Amino acid sequence: MNCITESLTCYRIIMQKFLIIQTAFIGDVVLATALVEKLHAFYPEAQIDFLLRKGNENLLKAHPFIHEVMIWDKKNGKYKSLWKLLRQIRKNRYDKVINIQRYGATGFLTALSGAIQRIGFDKNPFSRFFDISIPHQIGTGNNPHEIERNLSLIEGFTDKKIYKPKLYPAADDYEHVQSFKSEPYVCIAPASVWFTKQYPAEKWVSFINRISDDIQVLLLGAPGEKALCASIAGSAGRRVTDLCGQLSFLQSAALMKDAVMNYVNDSAPMHFASAMNAPVTAVYCSTVPSFGYGPLSDKRHIVEVKEALPCRPCGLHGYKACPLQHFKCAMDITDEQLLQTLKTGG
Repeated sequence: MNCITESLTCYRIIMQKFLIIQTAFIGDVVLATALVEKLHAFYPEAQIDFLLRKGNENLLKAHPFIHEVMIWDKKNGKYKSLWKLLRQIRKNRYDKVINIQRYGATGFLTALSGAIQRIGFDKNPFSRFFDISIPHQIGTGNNPHEIERNLSLIEGFTDKKIYKPKLYPAADDYEHVQSFKSEPYVCIAPASVWFTKQYPAEKWVSFINRISDDIQVLLLGAPGEKALCASIAGSAGRRVTDLCGQLSFLQSAALMKDAVMNYVNDSAPMHFASAMNAPVTAVYCSTVPSFGYGPLSDKRHIVEVKEALPCRPCGLHGYKACPLQHFKCAMDITDEQLLQTLKTGG
């Protein structure tokens, strides 16, 4: 009897080694952890490895379900690093390689991985060489959430249940931020890679000045966002603690977990909140939740301009400047909209 085809139970025993590939941005890696959660639930004894880009590896530091984190250095010897990874992947002899991305380089790795099953989306240029190719749905209409799109890749050997992403800060991550938790606080992550996805600094300042003085305001961000956070903290008419560039990814996640509310753009910190099931208010400017990247926390709010603008959304990722130069999708959002979510909490 071929137990792989006859019995899912036997299939679980045989399946031992998975590789998940997601070498895009920080938030994409966070969302991909939903696959780790589900694979571990179905195959608790399996080896689950994860391939990501250099700079994102600390997100998965000491992850309890991940055996090995493989790193692709895209900035230094990009293609030399790619060939090195291919040799390592083939040496590991995976049962399944699951490629979440739709770009050629990772499709190349998947196609030549030597895995028993090579799985990815049909939009990948190398999908013709995959054993399983799944349609990828994204556009300007209503779309499945990104975790649903990703989980569809493993639905054939798990089930249709949705698993949420999850991060695992260590005890020392929680200890590092414990001193900020002595009184109620909100976290604000004001930056985004794209200008039109970023709520303007002056709007953050206006909102901060209306937050009750008995609530701490903590600014979070990466080292490259220090100037923005310093400007906001310096312009606010109240005490603001600027932690930009001082915390790791997991320390930030540990801090966000116990906040009264976390205010974020459509960017990576929103996904941190989702992965910690932390209360979150996501401010959408040029993009829209229907793209499928919205917050997943139990206590979640979406704030966006009330007026239906014919120019919105102007793109999937955003731009370096408003194409029409008015930026109404951000400027017409009011302080009251953000304050309301603080009052209502969940």
